[in-house]
Amino acid sequence: MSDMTQMAKMAETLQSSLKLKTAPVAVCVMDAAPAGIAAHQGAVAAGCQFWGEGATQAFNTTAKDHENCSIGMFTHHMNMGAGPQTDLNDSLKVMGDLGYVRPADIPLIPVLKQEAKNVVYSPLGLAPKVPDAVLLFANYPQGLVISEAVQQVENAISPVLGRPACGVIPQVANSGKAALSLGCCGARAYVDAMSDDMALWALPGANISAYVERIEALSKANDILTKFHSIRRADVASGKSPTVQDSLVRLQG
Repeated sequence: MSDMTQMAKMAETLQSSLKLKTAPVAVCVMDAAPAGIAAHQGAVAAGCQFWGEGATQAFNTTAKDHENCSIGMFTHHMNMGAGPQTDLNDSLKVMGDLGYVRPADIPLIPVLKQEAKNVVYSPLGLAPKVPDAVLLFANYPQGLVISEAVQQVENAISPVLGRPACGVIPQVANSGKAALSLGCCGARAYVDAMSDDMALWALPGANISAYVERIEALSKANDILTKFHSIRRADVASGKSPTVQDSLVRLQG
């Protein structure tokens, strides 16, 4: 089975197990544009907009495609010309004046260790290499399953990030560990998939099969346990005092 076929199967498992509305998105940081993947067409207001497009098609981007978002260029360690650098300075000043990003906060923002000369966004099954990050747009019940899976794979609790949302990609790429982004106000303005009930999980592609295996198993377990607890609640509300074994018998029946 080819790597792309394996990735496609894992994408199907993730989408079906979690009942995702948006397909898993692969983010691949590369030195050169990969063969067979077209350059992105058109302009976006921010690099996070590429996430939504990447759920349905594969395309390559360069620093030029990201120039409308200097914050995203900063987190992705992209080569900035005079214009984006001025925008970055102006953005940080405005955010500083608002008390949104203080000087002490800037060193805490994740930045890719390597310069991102090309960034490919694609459905997971079309990734040109092992992804640096796999993005999952998840609501709270879906995030519950993902968090449980991550804890079992990594034997640790994932970090939770706020602004900027794009910082979750360097966080995962640099650490090789999963992370959750609650999404910044910018991402929620630019990314249609980031509705109020959604957050963004990023998983490291190098170990994606382990996360998928646990997500599939835990999704099934959560479905069963949800029914179990619903039965117990109804029985107690009706005046009964069921044992666990009583509830298991009702579940199986």
